[in-house]
Amino acid sequence: MHKSRITAAVIAGATAALMLSTPALADDATVLTADSLAGPAVAVGDTISAGIATGTQAVFATAPAGANGMKCTGSSFSAVVNDNPAAPGSATLGATLGLSGCTVTGIIGVLGVNSVTISNQPYTTTTASDGTVAVAGTDTAPISATLNLRTLLGSVTCVFVADGNAISGVADNTDNSIAFTDQKFNKSSGPAACIANAYFTAKYTPVSTSAGSLVFVN
Repeated sequence: MHKSRITAAVIAGATAALMLSTPALADDATVLTADSLAGPAVAVGDTISAGIATGTQAVFATAPAGANGMKCTGSSFSAVVNDNPAAPGSATLGATLGLSGCTVTGIIGVLGVNSVTISNQPYTTTTASDGTVAVAGTDTAPISATLNLRTLLGSVTCVFVADGNAISGVADNTDNSIAFTDQKFNKSSGPAACIANAYFTAKYTPVSTSAGSLVFVN
């Protein structure tokens, strides 16, 4: 009996020592971390950003998954981190989209693109632990794209606003990407040469901090 008590005490003491010497599990990781899952928190005030995925384009198609519409060889996503709480949860950011090198195909009477302007940026954006990226405008500052197009009858201006004043995407830790697929925009002003609806698709990767560290979602 005495020997059993000594053995139990030794085991308990060794277990306690092991627990004290073993690093704590990263159960206090923030939603956005740098370098790895459950890595150091992305700092509030830092800017995370990414360009369009290699070999792809940012597209405003005339139909979901459509081949016709406006296609841009250059595009970027950037966002200032406003809040990065412990996971699980949602980080809050102010996001900005950029487009360049845009051309038009398959729209009758439209010859080209003079300019594209994304208005009312930055947009309030949340990135949740499940990977959902939600971008929202307001009634006074909607998610809006203004296209100045060359047509057979001269230049025209088309203004599109995100359906429901919101778009959503998916963050993926596999390639540190954010992807938007067929996000609907509705024409709010412009002549008949402007299509009625446009569907925005783009994939941005790799999403990195200003210091160049890859960003992960927890």
